[in-house]
Amino acid sequence: MFGFSTLELEALQISLKVALWSVTWSFPLALGTAWLLARKEFRGKAVLNAVIHVPLVVPPVVIGYLLLVLLGRQGIVGAWLNDWFDVGLVFTWQGAAIAASVVAFPLFVRPIRQALEGVDPRLEEAAVTLGADRRQAFFAVTLPIVMPGIISGALLFFARALGEFGATITFAANIPGETQTLPLALYTATQTPGGDTIAMRLVLLSLVLALAALLASEWLSRRSYFQLRGH
Repeated sequence: MFGFSTLELEALQISLKVALWSVTWSFPLALGTAWLLARKEFRGKAVLNAVIHVPLVVPPVVIGYLLLVLLGRQGIVGAWLNDWFDVGLVFTWQGAAIAASVVAFPLFVRPIRQALEGVDPRLEEAAVTLGADRRQAFFAVTLPIVMPGIISGALLFFARALGEFGATITFAANIPGETQTLPLALYTATQTPGGDTIAMRLVLLSLVLALAALLASEWLSRRSYFQLRGH
């Protein structure tokens, strides 16, 4: 029952590749966005915060369709990328990673923002008075303190990216060996006569990966909570 086929192992590999690359290229943007929301006051802040969290409340297929409009071969940005750089994102694993990134992005930003809000700004001020500039103070003082929040957000993001379905199938399709992630492989198995055994294996595999990421995120969140309060 638990002997995975080549197609299933490919789906696992693609899922891990999509999730890991999504985390990698989303991190700088998530950190910058969280810092902006935590440390700055500006007009439109509430609007920016709402836009960032929109993927949590709209159907993922909406995100997938908007990505098609924006990054499709005839899209606003996609046509330019295709004409000038011969870059196409639709029906590729990179497109699947972009879809997963957009859907999971709020889960990355929120823990980092909460961690930043828990850091006393006077710590950075003290570093500045000792000769560091603002950038050095942030990376030497604040970033290590909020690292548990960053890792927690990354793990939440990773778990959500692994389970992304609607935006991925809309923007990147369900191509075995190219864009077929674990959720898409599971969907295919449920639509295939006699695919119950395959579906059960994929369900168990998905649950194990997601549960491991969520447990690690919860542990790091609790650790961060007690560290910030000096326990």
